[in-house]
Amino acid sequence: MSEIALAADFAIIIVTATTIGVIARQFGQPTIIAYILTGLILGPVMFDIVTEEGLVELMAELGLGFLLFLLGMKMRFDDIREILRPIVNIAVWQTILQTALALAVAWALGFDPTEVAIIALATVFGATPIIVKILTDKDEITSLPGKIDVGVLIVQDIYLVVVLALLSAEELGSASEIATTLGVIAVMMTFIGVFSIASSRYLLPRLFRRIADNKDVFLIVAIAWAFLFIAISEYFDLSLEVGAFLAGISIAQLPYSKELEDRITPITDFFILVFFASIGLQLAADDLTAYWLEAIVASAILMVGNFWIMFYLIDREGFSVGTSFLGSINMVQVSEFSLVVGALAVTQDFIETDVLGYLSLMALLTMSLSTYIISYNHTIYDRVQPWFERFESEDKDDVELESHSDHVIAIGYDEITERVLPRLEDEYGDVVIIDRQTDHIESLEAEGQYDSIYGDFRHGEIRKEANLKDAAFVLSSTVQPEVNKALLEEAPDDATVFVEAERIDDARELYDRGAAYVIMSTYLTAERLSEYIEQYVTDREAFERSIADDIIRIERGDGAQSAPSDPSRQQGGDDDD
Repeated sequence: MSEIALAADFAIIIVTATTIGVIARQFGQPTIIAYILTGLILGPVMFDIVTEEGLVELMAELGLGFLLFLLGMKMRFDDIREILRPIVNIAVWQTILQTALALAVAWALGFDPTEVAIIALATVFGATPIIVKILTDKDEITSLPGKIDVGVLIVQDIYLVVVLALLSAEELGSASEIATTLGVIAVMMTFIGVFSIASSRYLLPRLFRRIADNKDVFLIVAIAWAFLFIAISEYFDLSLEVGAFLAGISIAQLPYSKELEDRITPITDFFILVFFASIGLQLAADDLTAYWLEAIVASAILMVGNFWIMFYLIDREGFSVGTSFLGSINMVQVSEFSLVVGALAVTQDFIETDVLGYLSLMALLTMSLSTYIISYNHTIYDRVQPWFERFESEDKDDVELESHSDHVIAIGYDEITERVLPRLEDEYGDVVIIDRQTDHIESLEAEGQYDSIYGDFRHGEIRKEANLKDAAFVLSSTVQPEVNKALLEEAPDDATVFVEAERIDDARELYDRGAAYVIMSTYLTAERLSEYIEQYVTDREAFERSIADDIIRIERGDGAQSAPSDPSRQQGGDDDD
């Protein structure tokens, strides 16, 4: 295997995927589709350019591991705590009913029993990356339909890991062997899962508290944690996906997970590119067209069937018709995980590559269509709402979700911020603090007075978690112009925004962009210092009178700087000292 050939193939894959990805984004399509098309174009289906398989196989395996690691990191149990019971009911029955539907469709289309079983297992999953990405971009990920979908996807992902572990087993020749394998998988996953949850409570908080302020070490330790779990899974003869997924779950429960998710996503995207391109590279032209008509028929039946299954299950839990419709229409696609399951089944010789081609066509068709369906879900509902009114009932009501709205966001936590937050809390109620210092976050969590988010404000996930678009007042104590410009760009027009600047030119620009007030601490300090020096030189007594007030304020400390009209707050400030 030539190193030059490896490098050339790898470069061709990256450049082609990037080019097709840019084109796909122009049509509103997810990049995963572009990656699959890359493999089809560079593989036997079209030009058959990439011939060195070793590198692709290695990178594809890493890509799958990182994909499952990232999925695990999205599984924050607090996100669905309010609606956990109905989500479990919906997800369990959805898995059973959609698997039965997929079985029936595959059987009716003439596949043999093994192929029917693999197809049914592969086509039950929703497209987690696509659904989460589009709903996040639309600010619907924290809505009730969004949370229902995320909760169902979490349960599906757990099911996915079990399926992958089952298909990775060496012996599945009889029902007893399958049952034994499932039992072993359950025991091993339980053991590793308990270790994962215990680590998230006792080990990881201490570890990440020490390293989170060092951005480079922070990322390296997180990746090392994933590989530790992969090694444990390999030791217990489980697939690497199980270990990567459980490693992600343990990190997801930490306050640092949003920041880490933003940092690891580019690395994950890199490996995912190669993984999905490798699926396209496995297919020949005959594989892709062998069942093209069956793929179209199955796609249509499954999209319609999946919608009605989800609608029935959400509606049965007593949610409103609007919530049931939106939660269902977001989940109609056959996801990219059908290709993950199919590719593993091909490796294990359970199916041939023509069945993988069938799954690939279904995934491409349904993901492409569902991208537009999710993007215009509200428009579609407005059109069909009169027909769905027959499902309305007085007994149906949506759960009120906890969310920040008309609240205060403070970017950075320091003496200035600490001094003004009590007054802002009195005026607006909720206060959310975004800070990148672990000791600040720990102090805030210990006090329990304000909600806090660990992370860099420049990361989109952090801004969305703080719900910047619904904030009423934003106070930024950073002097970084790019942060404050991004803040003013994204903050709602009716929000009051106070920012800080070091230079006059920056302050002017921030005012031009809509800042209500620009804090010029450096400039004002220099001006005050100039006045003091002038007094010191010309009138020593006036100088001493001026600084006397400053000295008194310093000696009083933070207690005097809190809201004096509220004795309990003043006492709280003294206690903090």
